[in-house]
Amino acid sequence: MAPPSKLAVLSSSVIRLVKEEASYHKELEQQQARIQKLETDTADENAEYQLKQERQALEETKNVLPALGEKIKDAVAKLEDELANKEAAPTDEITKAKEAIASAKAAIRESA
Repeated sequence: MAPPSKLAVLSSSVIRLVKEEASYHKELEQQQARIQKLETDTADENAEYQLKQERQALEETKNVLPALGEKIKDAVAKLEDELANKEAAPTDEITKAKEAIASAKAAIRESA
């Protein structure tokens, strides 16, 4: 089995980064829901500590997103360069690369 081409590796990298960003956004929503639940449920004696921990986790998740956005932009730029320089790449790799670029650009627009 032949090793994957540079185009395939870069496409996979962009796809992985987009999925990672989506999972961070999902985690962010879950953390916000937990915080909201803790704010309304004051009967628990440990609620204040848990609320502090959840807010700290929320801030850490928020801090990861800008750096991840930059990684996605860099990976997309590398993939676009590689795609422009490829003359004889298999059609399926070119299609996968274009789809990866489109999904990454959509993710960047959503997070902006």
